[in-house]
Amino acid sequence: MKAKAEMDGIGGGGHAVGQPIKQRELDSHVKGQTLYYEDVKVPRMLHLKIHRSPVAHARILNIDTSKAEQSDGVVAVLTYRDVPATKVWSHFEAIGAAPGAEPILAVDKIRWKGEPIAAVAAETLSQAEDAAAKIKVTYEKLPSVFDVDEALAPGAPELFDCWPGNHYVFPDDHKAAQIRFGDVEKGFAEADHLVEHVYRTRPIEQAPIETAGCVAVPGSDGRYTIYTNSQALSTTRNSAAEIAGLPVARLRLVGGTAGGGFGGKVDMAIEPMALLAAMKSKRPVKYRFTREDEMTVSSTRAAWRVSIKDGVMRDGRITARHVITHQDIGAYLRNSIYGAFKHASHMPGPYTVPNVWADVYCVFTNRTPSAAMRGFGVMPASFAIEMQMDRVAKAIHMDPWQFRLKNAFRNGDMKAHRREVWDAALVETIQAAARLTAKDLPEEYRQMSSAKRPLSAPRIAGG
Repeated sequence: MKAKAEMDGIGGGGHAVGQPIKQRELDSHVKGQTLYYEDVKVPRMLHLKIHRSPVAHARILNIDTSKAEQSDGVVAVLTYRDVPATKVWSHFEAIGAAPGAEPILAVDKIRWKGEPIAAVAAETLSQAEDAAAKIKVTYEKLPSVFDVDEALAPGAPELFDCWPGNHYVFPDDHKAAQIRFGDVEKGFAEADHLVEHVYRTRPIEQAPIETAGCVAVPGSDGRYTIYTNSQALSTTRNSAAEIAGLPVARLRLVGGTAGGGFGGKVDMAIEPMALLAAMKSKRPVKYRFTREDEMTVSSTRAAWRVSIKDGVMRDGRITARHVITHQDIGAYLRNSIYGAFKHASHMPGPYTVPNVWADVYCVFTNRTPSAAMRGFGVMPASFAIEMQMDRVAKAIHMDPWQFRLKNAFRNGDMKAHRREVWDAALVETIQAAARLTAKDLPEEYRQMSSAKRPLSAPRIAGG
């Protein structure tokens, strides 16, 4: 038992907390023995390069690939006509809940600068790059919008006919992911102070050391193997199979160590594109992002605009929180619905507020499509909430540490999305931080516990 525990790196007691844990891959990393998709060497492998749009919004009038097809070393050139499903799969588009799905190669319209239009598979990477540069696309340029304010303004250019006003509409005709808890207007009426502010974040690139990439290999039995650094193998396999029009059973994905991802390698179009090129050329195809690709055309964390209005009593109790958030999802939906739901469910943060109203909108702009990055949807919410907590504390002349402790979740409280709190730890976390930083808290705050809340301060909606 001791040997097994030591092998598992968790100590004799079988608990990880407080024990030195050795990363499983540490030795192979240090010795340079870790295998990445780049280590896959396949005979007769082709290299793939994408021709991308230099404009952010336009109609495609013509795509001329003739010169690329005649270039040295070129084996296959692909446009949307070579794509059976002509869309990138995402969790919601795949079940028909989101019209206006994203094409793997642009069909009739460009919605963001860098959108892929055609692909070239050639004997060498330089040959693929030269041929891709020879593709000529004729555009009718359209006006663009690059933030939610522009996108929601009256008369703004619309990205989709099916989404008027650049608003995505959730299933059941809801325009936003919503939280409704208690009576917010009643909470505002009872409050001694009202404090409101708007908080904004900008798009962020995940910037992993290893860029996105894969190798697609056709087999003699009609099956295909893709070696990839995807963070989501099953999702990527389903996506690639659907786009290529293949049964899922004919597609095998081999993952390995990803050299960083942080969410940016969750919903990529790398694998389906390489697969389509392998199917057309009947040869293995390698497709990898350059560092420039990674920084300019890979999905980013979305930009968010979060408007918060709080009602608060003189003694620091928050009576109501009203939130309206607009998520700048970029040109296509991808996994933004999931981010909106997580953002909404995180309201009003780790604080028990008896009256909560939250609307989280997804707004289309001509930016690079956004997707996951570390706490998808939650981190922008946490940023806005904690900035607001400091702002409110200052407005009522209360210590921000004490203000947070007074409103922190306690076990037995009800969250705004109607789940009872059972694992609260914010009180103890703040107390520990205070001790480590020599912050002097009054005795009553040092004695607080997540296990209970004074009966004189009920925090359940309607309580």
